Amino acid sequence: MGVKAAFVVPHPAVIVPEIGKGQERKVQKTIDACQEVARSIGEQKPETIVLISPHQVMYANYFHISPGHEARGNFGKYGASQIGMKVSYDEEFVEQLCQLAEAKKLPAGTQGEIDRQLDHGTMVPLYFVNQVWNDYRLVRIGLSGLSLVKHYELGQCIKSVAEKLERNIVVIASGDLSHKLKAEGPFGFQKEGPEYDSRVMYVLGKGAFGELLEFPEKLCNKAGECGHRALTMMAGALDRTEIIARHLSYEGPFGIGYGVCEYLVCNENPQRNFKEQHEEKERERVAGQIRKQDAYVALARRAVEEYTRTGQMISVPPGLPEELYRQQAGVFVSLKENDSLRGCIGTVQAAESTLAEEIIYNAVGACSRDPRFQPVEAEELDRLTITVDVLGEVEQVNSVDELDEKRYGVIVSNENSQGLLLPNLDGVDSVQEQIGIAKRKAGIQEQEEVELRRFEVIRHF
Repeated sequence: MGVKAAFVVPHPAVIVPEIGKGQERKVQKTIDACQEVARSIGEQKPETIVLISPHQVMYANYFHISPGHEARGNFGKYGASQIGMKVSYDEEFVEQLCQLAEAKKLPAGTQGEIDRQLDHGTMVPLYFVNQVWNDYRLVRIGLSGLSLVKHYELGQCIKSVAEKLERNIVVIASGDLSHKLKAEGPFGFQKEGPEYDSRVMYVLGKGAFGELLEFPEKLCNKAGECGHRALTMMAGALDRTEIIARHLSYEGPFGIGYGVCEYLVCNENPQRNFKEQHEEKERERVAGQIRKQDAYVALARRAVEEYTRTGQMISVPPGLPEELYRQQAGVFVSLKENDSLRGCIGTVQAAESTLAEEIIYNAVGACSRDPRFQPVEAEELDRLTITVDVLGEVEQVNSVDELDEKRYGVIVSNENSQGLLLPNLDGVDSVQEQIGIAKRKAGIQEQEEVELRRFEVIRHF
């Protein structure tokens, strides 16, 4: 008992014949592969299907697991309301999964449901499964903005609960790949689109799940993928497990990548402990950075470590560069873990009497007061990357032509709100993109007029 198999499937509504109305013939390889997945699931006869969908309710720092006894849905938004389904949820599995996640300090649970209707990321895979096997209960899980490692950890919890309850389960990772494969496609072309799809299908075809954790966020974002975190959670459900991996199909005729893979469980294999292997690599990488860090970052790291371990703010130590004692400036301290933001707090103008105090105060804020994240814990410290940005003078600008997303940070403001974005950030490659993100951070609508200001920074690593 436990996880017996796992599958990667896409979810384009067009592959449902009643929706495609002939267009589905352009992705016949995908349809054939989805039917093969359904037959394989029928052979497994799972008591429970755990389905991970990017179109479930999604929060930045919380995994939503669908609550309740049952749910329904149909394809009305695609003009086929006559095609619907009802599922029964495995409430015991959900309860146990929520309890284990809480014990592991993973932010996951059944709170925050916005829409009880089944999403198309759930219904498209089940459309095929239900033609072969429907004597199952469902566990439906959404993604989050948390790191890839956190998604892997929730997958590990899925595996543990399946074994504890002695359930025969299969896991379905529902997700399309890049949405930017062709200029004529609905989302246009980015060179990262084909690059991502080629790389991820190679990894999935080998079952080399540790490599899923190595994908840069910048590549995933530029490629416009929607399923990478679902793949990573599925990988966690196969942690320390020997598998038979099969690449069933890949195509992208509409400018969106559709991949289908199957993983049949053989037995346990302790050497496939990909999270631990990844974290050891991260420790080695961060240790190398620590050996090269300057006094600004060393001070921020010392403040983060002391506060995380003891809850105490350090005093300004002796032996720092002279400017840290006599200068004042706004400072942003940013923390990253596994290439994902873990906390960022800063001040546009100096709030403390010295630059050293500014760094200490904002470092403590980044690890404990960023409302987007839980406070940093001691076991994370040796995997944290820290940067310190010291801000220069803030200047008013009259036109976007005076901005440069690599050189200048930007502040957008209206009568009620203000948003700031630092310069030279991964994945931000235009002034328009920089302004748009700053507006979203401030809760300002994209079309609203705003006042623009700019600033330069000295970034310390």
